Amino acid sequence: MRIYTQEVFIPKNELKLGGLEELQKYYESKMQAELPQPHRVLRFVVTKTDDTGYYCELDLIMQDTGEPTSPYLQADNIFTHNLRTAENTGKFTAVLIIPTGIGCEIGGHCGDGNVVARLMAATCDRLITHPNVVNASDVNEMTENALYVEGSILTRFMMGKIGLQPVRQNRMLMLMDKNDDKFFNDEVINAVSTARVTLGIDCEVYEMENITDTESKYSKSGRAVGEVKQAQKLFDVAAGVRDRYDVFAMSTIINMPHELHEKYYQEENIVNPFGGIEAMLTHSLAEIFRMPAAHSPMMPNRDEDNIETGIIDPRKAPESASVTYLHCILKGLHRAPRIVPPNKGITLDDVSCLVIPDGCVGLPTLSALANDITVIAVRENKNNMKNSLADLPFKPGKLFIVDNYLEAAGLMRAMQAGVHPSSVRRPIDFTKVVK
Repeated sequence: MRIYTQEVFIPKNELKLGGLEELQKYYESKMQAELPQPHRVLRFVVTKTDDTGYYCELDLIMQDTGEPTSPYLQADNIFTHNLRTAENTGKFTAVLIIPTGIGCEIGGHCGDGNVVARLMAATCDRLITHPNVVNASDVNEMTENALYVEGSILTRFMMGKIGLQPVRQNRMLMLMDKNDDKFFNDEVINAVSTARVTLGIDCEVYEMENITDTESKYSKSGRAVGEVKQAQKLFDVAAGVRDRYDVFAMSTIINMPHELHEKYYQEENIVNPFGGIEAMLTHSLAEIFRMPAAHSPMMPNRDEDNIETGIIDPRKAPESASVTYLHCILKGLHRAPRIVPPNKGITLDDVSCLVIPDGCVGLPTLSALANDITVIAVRENKNNMKNSLADLPFKPGKLFIVDNYLEAAGLMRAMQAGVHPSSVRRPIDFTKVVK
């Protein structure tokens, strides 16, 4: 069993994206049969839109030739959804997404979205975000009113399929690859011990015999992707221990050429090569076992760990200053909300707005469109996605494209105050008279 990325083109004469219903029907009537069988979709991304159609990438779990049919592939498809019928306005709840592996200027490197998350959290009652935004190796500056939600869980939440239940503490298991150099395993255990005596986490470590084989790659769109082989073995380990824990942390080896690892530090505009594999691993565990999960890469040897980076781009600096990159995920998972039924806990009905980089079209964006949730898209957070959000059929006043996150924060405050943005701008238009 392996996890990989499949590129798919959807012609506009077959599908006109306008929300979730049409996409679900298209998958069930056409796309599903054209993908390798059997499979399970973990992620859906529209990387580019033009006059002819939609260029999409799907992360899939699929069965290798000759393997028996696996129960890990049995699930409802990722495109099923529940629409909300009302909005709860008692608290202002913002969802902040900065997608993994698409080269975002802000939040696309190593937890450099922390400052954005802190700003957004200061302008709302509750912020829901995901590990890519705040994971900065040994740093995670998420605030008390922020919820740390794994990406596929956040997608299911936005699709109205689950609720989120805040907790006081989770019981955690660290799934750790056994490294040929014991130094790395000792450092993982030391990192867990550090979090136990500083955060007060409840965590044990499970040493795995290098059961997965991973390779980092880039897709045609420039998105960080990759391939995970022997995924069944990882799932079997998780299945054997899941009943004793609430969340999974992972420290596993991600293979990539030494030259690519060096290039990532040396060049300014290269997409973080770890992100694609990390998303595949956490999405698959969270999807199959309905448990929060987060990942930090383990270096395969000291040569990779000891790359002389010199003074590097500040957005990448947290990686240079760490060995295990683990404290950020331990802090996040410590109080990550658990999955509950869609009518329990925090639900889609509670979402006040979705904040994304401009051009990003995935299931959360399409769900916001279908549920009349206000979307705030930030131009300054440039990335590799080539879509025009203005071409999607948002209702008036449901899509705001702003220049930066400071403007996004102001817009969120205006929403809470019930102030339409046009009323505080000048010149102001004459009142429209409709006939």
